[in-house]
Amino acid sequence: MGDRQEKLQLWGGIECTVNRVAESYFDQLEYSGHHERLADLDLIADLGIRVLRYPVLWERSERPGGEYDFEWADERLGRLYQLGIEPVVGLVHHGSGPQHTSLVQSCFPEKLAAFATQVARRYPWVTRFTPVNEPLTTARFSGLYGHWYPHGRNDRTFVRALITQCKGVALAMSAIRGVNPQARLVQTEDMGFTRSTESLRYQAEFENQRRWLSLDLLAGAVSPSHVMYNYLLRFGATQRELGFFLDHPMPPDLVGINYYVTSERFLDDRCGLYAPDRLGGNGRHRYADVEAVRVCTEGLVGPTEILSSAYRRYQRPVVMTEAHIGSSAAQQSSWLAYVWNAALKARERGADVQAVTAWALLGAHGWDRLVTEPGGHYEAGALSLQDGSLVPTPFATFIRQLSAGELQRTEAGWWTAAERLAYEPYRSRSRAA
Repeated sequence: MGDRQEKLQLWGGIECTVNRVAESYFDQLEYSGHHERLADLDLIADLGIRVLRYPVLWERSERPGGEYDFEWADERLGRLYQLGIEPVVGLVHHGSGPQHTSLVQSCFPEKLAAFATQVARRYPWVTRFTPVNEPLTTARFSGLYGHWYPHGRNDRTFVRALITQCKGVALAMSAIRGVNPQARLVQTEDMGFTRSTESLRYQAEFENQRRWLSLDLLAGAVSPSHVMYNYLLRFGATQRELGFFLDHPMPPDLVGINYYVTSERFLDDRCGLYAPDRLGGNGRHRYADVEAVRVCTEGLVGPTEILSSAYRRYQRPVVMTEAHIGSSAAQQSSWLAYVWNAALKARERGADVQAVTAWALLGAHGWDRLVTEPGGHYEAGALSLQDGSLVPTPFATFIRQLSAGELQRTEAGWWTAAERLAYEPYRSRSRAA
C-alpha cells in the first residue's frame, strides 16, 4: 500500500442523474438550475473542493443523427481547469442512453464507447472517468423494480441491463485508454448490507452476494465457480457474454462506494407490522423490505465495515464516492463527519481508503419518489437553491473547514438515537459486511 495518500482527501460531487421514465427524461441539472449557471463552480471551489465528480452525460450531449454537442461541457470543464479542480467525468448517471438505445439493447455498449472516445479526445487532460454510475443499482431500478426505463420487473430484465452496462463500462474505458493511456477507472456502486429475520436469511444472503456483481464482472471474477454464475445463466446471460469479462477484465483503479443511511436493508416477514403497500415478496415468502436503521436494535453495520469489505475483496484503493443525507445542515454535517471518521477507522484497519465525497453539493430533487415524477421534493446540499440562486448553508462552512483539515464537532446523528426506530425492534445476527 505504498501509494496510499498521506491524508484522507475530501472530494465533492453534484447530483446529475438523467434518467428515463417511459418517454420522459428527468434531468437533475435542469432542476437544480446548474445547466444555466457557470458560477456554481466558483462556489464549489470556494468550499475547498479540488476533486469533483462531474457529468459529461451521453443523453445531454448526443444530437439527432449521431452528432455530439459539447458546448456546455466545454465551458464547464474549461472553468474547472481554470479553478484547479480535477473532474471525475461521468458519462451515464442512472440513464439508459439516448432514445435510440436502452439498457436492453445490444448496441448500447458500442455506442457508449463511441461517445467515450469523443470525450477522451476532446478533453485529453481529464484522467479519471466513471463511464456508468452504479450499474447494478440502475439495473435493479430499471429491470427488477420497474421504476425506470425499460420498466422491467423480473430477473431476466435485471440481468440483461446489468450485463449491458458492465460491457459498456469495459468498452468505454478501453476506448478512453486508447486515446489516453493514463486514464483511470473510478467505478461506483451503491453498497449496503442486508439483514433479515431468521426465515429470510437465505434471501438476505442472496442480496449480499448480488450487491458485488457489477464490480465482480468488471474485475473478471465471475467464472463458473462464482456463486452468482448460474443465476446469471438462468436469467438470460450466455456463457459467451460472461466469458467476455473473463477475457477482457476491467478492474477499477479506484473502487467507488456510494453509501446512504438507506443503503442498509432489513427483510421482515412479520407482515402484520406493516401497511399492505410496504409488503412484497420473492414468490416463496411475503415480507417488507425496510431501512435497517429503522428496525435493527444494533443500528447500522456502518461505512467502516463496508469500505473494509470492498478493499479486502478487490485489493484496490477505495473511495467513498457519495456521502449525503437529506436532512438539516447540522445533520448533514454530522453524517459527513460520521462517514469521514469511519473512513479513517477503515484506514487504521489496513484498507486503502483515499477519499470521501461530499455528494449533492447543489442538492437533489425527487429522490423521495425515486425520481419517477418530474421535479419533486428538493433537499438542499451545502449550497441551497433559493429563488433560483444558490446560497451557502452552515453545512458549506463545515465542508470548507474539513477541506482545510479541520474536523469540527457536530451534534449527534439521528441514526444513533433511540427515536430512529419506526417499527417493532428486531435484534438481527449481524455479520461482517
